[in-house]
Amino acid sequence: MKRFEEIRDLVMSLEGDFEKFYDKGNQAAGTRVRAGMQKLKTLAQDIRSEVQDKKNAEK
Repeated sequence: MKRFEEIRDLVMSLEGDFEKFYDKGNQAAGTRVRAGMQKLKTLAQDIRSEVQDKKNAEK
């Protein structure tokens, strides 16, 4: 569950930047959103690999 919490915390930390970018057109906030989404993508891939390794170890 620690990994899920990491994802949730990351997404919640980006909420303000999403609002600034989409509602106010703040370009710097868009850059932070893109960086955060890249981090989310990397974290998601790490979790996918971890889950697959765990599944394969149980066989």
